[in-house]
Amino acid sequence: MYRAARALEGAAEGEPVKPGTVFACDAQPIVIEGLERVLGATTDLQFAGWASNPAEALRRIGELRPDLALIDQSQGFRGALQLVSSLRDICVTTQPVLWVGEMADSEALRALQFGARGVVRKTLPTSSLLECLRTVLGGQVWIENGLANHAAGLLARRGAPRLTSREREIVRLICRGMKNRQIAESLQITPGTVKVHLMHVFEKTGVRDRFELAIHGRRMLGPEAEPDAAPVTEGLSDLAESLAR
Repeated sequence: MYRAARALEGAAEGEPVKPGTVFACDAQPIVIEGLERVLGATTDLQFAGWASNPAEALRRIGELRPDLALIDQSQGFRGALQLVSSLRDICVTTQPVLWVGEMADSEALRALQFGARGVVRKTLPTSSLLECLRTVLGGQVWIENGLANHAAGLLARRGAPRLTSREREIVRLICRGMKNRQIAESLQITPGTVKVHLMHVFEKTGVRDRFELAIHGRRMLGPEAEPDAAPVTEGLSDLAESLAR
């Protein structure tokens, strides 16, 4: 992952590796105290501060510019989505992660489409929270396996799409986390041609974007799917760019 590579590079050059900074927006001080203790026990993550409401969170994130922003759902689902969306204008480098009590699968997928880089439930062990933060810090998207499996099941009920051999090749490379430019180089075609093929794939399968395609791709390919392909929770790099294409 990108941050891991930077860490090794810094170590090789004798430079200290800075821990990833985490800001939290949560209305419960006792939750914040627990989070601060958990992060304080790590060497690669650092508690940067907190706010009890979205307005204060945006102001402080603009000042502190943390790497990650943990966002709770105390202001409601729409409020959480609005905060995720507003972060782009305040600090584009801060990656939002929803930290919720409970959330329907459809809401979690919608949050990711709005720009959240991860969705983690507060009822999960602290090890899952740390895994989520580290995954997002490394430039990838984190969701629970159960959510990914549910999304794949929804696609399976739609019926198997009829893709051309070239379209199936592109789906396979999307599942490996490759971007259009990398796919073009691999298949020796132009990035524009890749985009045209993707448009056809979207039309045939009913998926709305590259993120959803990456979730469903292995199920689409069936036996052709690579057995060693990265799982959904680890293989989705740069969701924001994917959704923009």
